[in-house]
Amino acid sequence: MELITPGPASLVVFVSAALVLLLVPGPAVLYIFARSVEQGRLAGFISVIGIHTATLVHIAAAALGLSAILASSALAFGIIKYAGAAYLIWLGLRKLFGPRQESTVAVAEHKYGRLFRDGFVVNLLNPKTALFFLAFLPQFVDVSRGHVAMQIAFLGLLFTLIGFVTDCCYALAAGTAGGWLKRNRGYLQFERYISGFLFIGLGLTAAFAGNQRK
Repeated sequence: MELITPGPASLVVFVSAALVLLLVPGPAVLYIFARSVEQGRLAGFISVIGIHTATLVHIAAAALGLSAILASSALAFGIIKYAGAAYLIWLGLRKLFGPRQESTVAVAEHKYGRLFRDGFVVNLLNPKTALFFLAFLPQFVDVSRGHVAMQIAFLGLLFTLIGFVTDCCYALAAGTAGGWLKRNRGYLQFERYISGFLFIGLGLTAAFAGNQRK
């Protein structure tokens, strides 16, 4: 069966956006840092595996749900795309003007099986993760190429692969830099503005470029 993917231009933009998003540490990265600092790099790697296993579940749900929406109405799919762009902008505004995140993450020492389970459950039950994929992935789908579910699944798997690599790099570095990053208030303030403007820019780009992707 032929693999239907978005066009090359969309893929380049998608990979670039995914890399920037993943390289800006968020709650999942802080969680991985905390595990790695408390129990070592292997604990961090196992947490990464658990988190991204749950990511695959979210991607499958997004692919099936969005393809069903398109099958019923192309207009509805367009509305979902613009609603997703608005959601990304809202995430950025909340990051800029919302309450500050705590700078520390308290974790107890657990066995490796529980580390995988905790990472999986935390990400699986996080509604923000599901909403993020519903908002982010449709922006790069080329409806004219068909097979929306396959395109979304492909983009989701690509995002997961990139995220797995970057998160493993964070786990590897946590032994030397993790504790400092969790405690440093200046870094957290810097990350707040970087993340906020990043989400707003991505949402605006998706909103204004959406009508060009036929």
